Amino acid sequence: MLELIESVKKHGVLVPAIARPKPDGGYELVAGHRRQRASQLAGLDSMPVIVMNLDDNDTIIQLVDSNIQRENILPSERAKAYKLRMEAVKKKAGRPQKEEDQNSPKISANFRSDDSIGELAGVSGDTIRNYISLTNLIPELMEMVDEKKIALSPAYQIAALPQESQNLLYDTIESEQATPSLSQAQRIRKLAQNGKLNEDSMLQIMMEQKKPERNDITLSGEKLRKYFPRSYSPQRIEETIFKLLDAWMRKRQRDNSR
Repeated sequence: MLELIESVKKHGVLVPAIARPKPDGGYELVAGHRRQRASQLAGLDSMPVIVMNLDDNDTIIQLVDSNIQRENILPSERAKAYKLRMEAVKKKAGRPQKEEDQNSPKISANFRSDDSIGELAGVSGDTIRNYISLTNLIPELMEMVDEKKIALSPAYQIAALPQESQNLLYDTIESEQATPSLSQAQRIRKLAQNGKLNEDSMLQIMMEQKKPERNDITLSGEKLRKYFPRSYSPQRIEETIFKLLDAWMRKRQRDNSR
């Protein structure tokens, strides 16, 4: 917000907000609430706004499109936004287009809502479907996804579980202090589909030791070359790097002991 305020002070609001007329007079802001707040805090008494005749479904679409572009949006927020937009698009597809509804996109009945939304958002329809599936997660697991304790790929698998199975998984995560990998989540889902998921089978999967992540680091020889004489062989370069790192580590230890 502070960065936005500074930008508004220097350049004004570059992208107009969107509003719609209210039945009883005046206007309702649909998109651009942060720009409005930044303009107020920057001391401006006006900002550019485009007035559009939008129904409730159009308003939801505009609102979602505006907010989904924010940086650092949580998976739960993105999931709810995509779901809201898809529901609004489906409702629009189910009614005839009004002649005076010039501001609304014309929607063909022969389309998949998720694919259409994905195309507009620059992602695949599968990505839209996966995000929307996250709205089926119980709040405790959704919070873990937002906190990046559970990765998105296993979260998509977990979201397909019945609520009872999700509660069982959460209890197991709490007791074992371990979150499922994609492979574990897939097996848990398969057991649930076959009616074989219970406390014992869940615990057996969650107690498995995950493969440790690789910590390999690759350094470009071309980039390193500028720091060493041409006569140095790759082996000598490596030895010198480790000698320098050893010296740096000893210096840090001395500094920390003071």
